[in-house]
Amino acid sequence: MNETPFDPKMLEALVCPMTQGTLEYDVENQELISRAGNMAFPIRNGIPVMLIDEARKLD
Repeated sequence: MNETPFDPKMLEALVCPMTQGTLEYDVENQELISRAGNMAFPIRNGIPVMLIDEARKLD
């Protein structure tokens, strides 16, 4: 599998599309976590998918 790595510097420019809050990078799951929104946004081929419909609800 030849995945492009996510650049953590992008976190400085990205916010949760629902809450406008900060995001955390989950390296293991390749997701961006919005604690305020209780959502995890997937990172595919190094690109964050910042669509609410694509986000996973956190338990």
